[in-house]
Amino acid sequence: MKKLITPFLFLCVFLGKGQELTVPQLSQYLSDNPFLMSPAFAGIGNYVKVRMNGLSQWVGVKDAPDTQSLSADVRLGNRSGIGMVLYNDSNGETKQRGGKVSFAHHLTINKYEDHFFSMALSFNLNQFRIDIENFEDNNDLAVVNDRASSNPNFDIGTLYRRGGFYLSLNVSNILNKDLKKFNPINEPNTLRNYYLYSGYKYRRSRRADFEIEPSIFFQYFENDNRSVTDVNTKFKWYDFLDYYYAGFTYRFLNDQLGAPLYIAPIIGLKKGDFYFGYSYQIIMNELLGYSKGTHVITLGVDLFQGISNCSCTY
Repeated sequence: MKKLITPFLFLCVFLGKGQELTVPQLSQYLSDNPFLMSPAFAGIGNYVKVRMNGLSQWVGVKDAPDTQSLSADVRLGNRSGIGMVLYNDSNGETKQRGGKVSFAHHLTINKYEDHFFSMALSFNLNQFRIDIENFEDNNDLAVVNDRASSNPNFDIGTLYRRGGFYLSLNVSNILNKDLKKFNPINEPNTLRNYYLYSGYKYRRSRRADFEIEPSIFFQYFENDNRSVTDVNTKFKWYDFLDYYYAGFTYRFLNDQLGAPLYIAPIIGLKKGDFYFGYSYQIIMNELLGYSKGTHVITLGVDLFQGISNCSCTY
């Protein structure tokens, strides 16, 4: 049992704290949903993009983290976009619900070289709650009533694109947290986290039906100096407007490069206006003996909007 407790508590601390910082960023952003990664992607594309994500972590472990989210973004005019995210996240007896509304504007540096820069601002509202009604053997008379706090906050994002290359830099939860209803000694106050998302889409020509996309995601938490990195590769096959893809992602803590948290194969397809994506995260530590891994499912629909007059939102 001791062999289970150590890695499990470590993951709970790492991902449990992350629950208060942002929506868990696992491999769901690879499911044709970059707006979930950065608000600066809002409005890019010829469709109104709607995506639903379901994430169930550590299947087989009681009260393991579970997250659902709904995101959508749409172009405004030719150079701007708006988007929204609604989410519900639970981790044992801690619950988090919230939403985010984003506005992005896209600038053209050189239209002949597909050279663009985007900026975005998001307003988000999070409700964090500790549910004590299911606590067992609670003999502490001070633990009464649920603890809950609602906190407004802001995110900023930038996106640089040139040809098939993209680089997104973002800051999430700029403001500090209100600690009045919690223990200020044990509760993190600084919620800011910084993340980078970058990659390159390579096709031999615009008419080629095969594409390869290596990418990297890096996230740093200011409160306790934790950081995590994903290394990803996607292979995509086009069939006119439809496509299919497969790939994998490798996640690790940056102070433990050779000891990944998980390795996840990913698959997906877009057929007509409908989209499906799936990822199975294979746990690569001692918890593997007690959990079947993590499932991530994405369902989506692309509603036709029309091509913009500005290539910055193609």
